[in-house]
Amino acid sequence: MEEAKDKGMGRYKQRFQRVLEKVDGTLDQPLDIAALAEVAAYSRFHFQRQFSAFLGLGIADYRRLLKLKRAGHKLAFRQDCPVTDIAYDAGYENLESFSRAFKRTFGQSPTAFRAAPDWTIWHRTYDPLTDLKGQTMPETGLDFDRIRIVDFPETLVAVLEHQGTPAGLPATVRRFVDWRRENALPPSRSATFNILYDDPKTAAPEDYRFDVCCSVSQAVPENSQGVITKTIPGGRCAVIEHHGSLDHADADIRALYRDWLPQSGEELRDYPLFVQRISFFPDVPEHEAKTEIFLPLM
Repeated sequence: MEEAKDKGMGRYKQRFQRVLEKVDGTLDQPLDIAALAEVAAYSRFHFQRQFSAFLGLGIADYRRLLKLKRAGHKLAFRQDCPVTDIAYDAGYENLESFSRAFKRTFGQSPTAFRAAPDWTIWHRTYDPLTDLKGQTMPETGLDFDRIRIVDFPETLVAVLEHQGTPAGLPATVRRFVDWRRENALPPSRSATFNILYDDPKTAAPEDYRFDVCCSVSQAVPENSQGVITKTIPGGRCAVIEHHGSLDHADADIRALYRDWLPQSGEELRDYPLFVQRISFFPDVPEHEAKTEIFLPLM
């Protein structure tokens, strides 16, 4: 009985995972309830109630929040993108209506958010949705065929260190993005890395450490932003490609340690887990963002 219940819940989660990915990938298209109901394999008469029961808000409100999330990321991290274009991209006919909606949701106008984002309301709005979306990703076991062993080359990186609550990471990333822009080091020219010293689910918030990095060809001069130089050492690594937000990479990371490592015969090197960001939200839909996760080996 319990096994059948678990299988049923697994199928339910997989259905909603497909629905959320469909919504995420069609934000610039008209809302098509019938198509989403078909993806969910539910009658359209029940789909909207199922959706609101699962996420706590209706499909139209969920799409609106996703569009505003994309808009907020562009305002904070894509300084060259005009606010008017961001407004149109979010589905608003004019800047005034976009500004009213943005301020009503986040307590700041778009221009004020761009100048100095206050992430407090942002986290209060999106963290519960992030957690719920994570619940649609049942752990079905790690496909070992997805794992590669590579020789990672020693890489000089510019680093902005973050220590403190994970909720403060967007502000650190914003500072680093500003530094990269000032130094003409866009992701197209300079690979983007993160060094993950701690598990955000187990580390005390004040002790949580996370490095925001990009590759450089020479040591970073002293600067007011606090960006320093480090080296990601060369060596063997197990690599797995993750699609979607790094917030949802926990299952892959846990499976690397719990399932793959014991049977692999490999030993861990004394260096933390790190990732390379290949493609980014909001440049691609969030579920299509690509990250390579590196587990350093002896």
